[in-house]
This record gives sequence, structure tokens and C-alpha cells, in this order.
Amino acid sequence: MPKYNLVCFDVDGTLIDNVALSWQVFHDYFQTDKHKREDAKKRFFNGEITYLQWAEHDINLWKEKNAKKQDFSKAMSHLKLMEGAMETLNELKGRGLRLAIISGSLNILLEKFIPNYERFFDDVFISKIFFDKSGFISKVEATEFDLDAKAVALKKIADRKKISLKECVFVGDYLNDTKVMQEAGLGIAFNCRHEELKKVADVVIDKKDLKEILRYIL
Repeated sequence: MPKYNLVCFDVDGTLIDNVALSWQVFHDYFQTDKHKREDAKKRFFNGEITYLQWAEHDINLWKEKNAKKQDFSKAMSHLKLMEGAMETLNELKGRGLRLAIISGSLNILLEKFIPNYERFFDDVFISKIFFDKSGFISKVEATEFDLDAKAVALKKIADRKKISLKECVFVGDYLNDTKVMQEAGLGIAFNCRHEELKKVADVVIDKKDLKEILRYIL
């Protein structure tokens, strides 16, 4: 019997390289109003708006810039798949482990760098942008499972699959992974620049090769 049954991944900086926060990548590309962004961020952390309202607010800033699907693709031109990502996913899947994504990132990154991602991941908690035939944003489905709520998503999956949290692994790199990493049986801080996250992680991996996580999971 394997020690772990579920491996959950963050996206930005974990599955995808050269990015800390994908939302910031698009804000920079579309040159959205910094003051409007900061105001919404403050209102969220002050409890005045929900995470969903914050996400929708920021996506509306892109809509105001008439952002099209091809523009998002151009904005991601400097990003790349993390070294060893596909080998790692194939190995874990081949060993019969369940895989999931719990991230505040956006579906367009996965679609660009792992087009067949639904083949690997049994559960995907992520914000989604949809485009119309002309390439303009038609609909958004913002995840509510970011920040501390990532831990809620982990528990939802574990409950549904009837597995213990001790059998769960979380791999991430950012401060918003702290709570979920504490809940998981194995927390791996990968490509991480935040000492606070490293302190709560069970394993810290600085080498930017996702295959490095396999020795701790398998």
C-alpha cells in the first residue's frame, strides 16, 4: 500500500516556471490601473468584498482593455512548463495516485502548457476565463478556493475520496499555500522564496526540477 494517495499541486511557480503570480503577469501586460487593483485588494483583506468579487473585479479590468484570447497568449510568451513536470505527472499517474490542482491561477495557463491536463488531474480548483468566437472574454468562473481556502478544497477532495489528510501531499511555492500545506500529510515547498512557507513544509526543494518530489512521495 502506498503511503500517499493524493498529490495536489499549485500552478504558478510550481507546474509553470518563470511566474510568481499569473494575475500580475496579465495586469502588467494589459497595463491595468494599479490604484484600482490595490483598492480591491485592500477591500478584500478588510473583509469588505469576497474573494470571488475581488477576482471578478480584476478580470473586469482586463475586459476594459478589450483583452482578447490571443493577447493572453502573448502575455505568457516568457513562461514555460516547469522542468520535469510531465515526467512527474506521468510517473505519479502511472503509479495509480490521484492528482489534483488547487490554485488561485487561471485555466489559460494550463491550457497553454498542459493542453491535456484533464487526463492527469481528477480534480481542478482554479479560476476559469471563457472567450467568445471573436476572442473576447465572455464569462468567468473565479475559484473561491485560494489563500486559506485551499485547505478547504483539500478536505473536500479527501472527504469525497474517503482518504485521510495524512495520505495527501501538497506541492506549492507561495505564501497562500501555508494553510493547505499544514493540513496535508506531506507538504513540499518547491521553488520557494518564502521562509514562512519553508518553515511549515515537511520538505524543501530548491532545485527547479519537479522530478525531485518523487523520492518523497513514492
